[in-house]
Amino acid sequence: MRRTLRNLAMVAAVGCAWTARASSAPAEASERRPVDLAICLDTSGSMQGLIEAAKRKLWDITNELAKAKPTPRLRVALLTYGNDGHNAAEGWVRLDIGLTEDLDSICQQLFALTTNGGTEYVGRVIQASLDRLDWTPSNEALKLIFVAGNEPADQDPRVPFRDACRRAIAKGIMVNSIYCGPAGNAEAAGWREVAALADGQFASIDQNHGTVEVATPYDGDLQRLSAALNTTYVPFGREGAAGAARQRAQDANVAALSAPAAASRAMAKSSSVYVNRWDLVDAVRDKGVDLETAKAEELPEPMRAMNVGERKAHVEAMAAKRAEIQQSIGALTAKRQAHIAAEQAKAGQAGDAAFDAAVRKAMRGQAEKKGFTFE
Repeated sequence: MRRTLRNLAMVAAVGCAWTARASSAPAEASERRPVDLAICLDTSGSMQGLIEAAKRKLWDITNELAKAKPTPRLRVALLTYGNDGHNAAEGWVRLDIGLTEDLDSICQQLFALTTNGGTEYVGRVIQASLDRLDWTPSNEALKLIFVAGNEPADQDPRVPFRDACRRAIAKGIMVNSIYCGPAGNAEAAGWREVAALADGQFASIDQNHGTVEVATPYDGDLQRLSAALNTTYVPFGREGAAGAARQRAQDANVAALSAPAAASRAMAKSSSVYVNRWDLVDAVRDKGVDLETAKAEELPEPMRAMNVGERKAHVEAMAAKRAEIQQSIGALTAKRQAHIAAEQAKAGQAGDAAFDAAVRKAMRGQAEKKGFTFE
């Protein structure tokens, strides 16, 4: 009982920290510390459960990093392998999307994934991650690869995973392995070696039954606040309309999965790591756009006739409205997390076999080694 109460107190403290963070201005781009995260998923025929877990839990992973200080400049990439629909000449590996701050694009791509057949070349997908992604060159950046699959890791006849992992750590990129199966299986040994060779962490998960979700009384309100956040975005430039449409589409995709997934997305959208370059509010904050010199044709229609003072006032009003909604999300987050902790304690659920738990645990430990601290 004492342990449960301590856990609840810790969760409430995290929620309060979230509220404080949401109500303050996010760090400007120049103040953010780079975090590059490449997610490599086996999409062979047996891995639908892994894809579903990634869809549901992308935002929980994002929320973990949102607690870090200094504020991360998070970029995520997605690669898939082991799929007979991919190019055989490239070892059935596909770069679905390169390193990007646009988390809605990552979400969109996850929902587009399908499984098919499969020859799983772990070495090849790690090599593709090294060679085809524009990793941040600075040694101060946190650079991580997560590779997940359920077949032996040493199947690749051309690119041994041992060589790929040594290349990765030589570049300052840690490789974490997630074996989708019992840790006692013979195949798990190779996955352990993947992580050991590149200063990573190994985890075994139940890809079909390891995703833990707890519904709360706050999920619906968080989803409504998520929709309200969208009204504070000011699409501009060539990508503006498409970006806003993608944001709404991913709200709908995640909401169709479950209320807890939608609530987690709402929390992520209110955090410092959710950045949209097509939004004028974010662009002005990060000094990517100067309203005094911005071309009228790049602005949304209602702003084109405004003078500079009116433009600034409009953007500031949207930023203030967003901060107010973020503060409301922060208050509900504290209550939601306390509710989840209590329900999991009653049910004896730890969620340790889940995809997101494996990613969050490894990511947090490696971030701390790089000098990040967590609230």
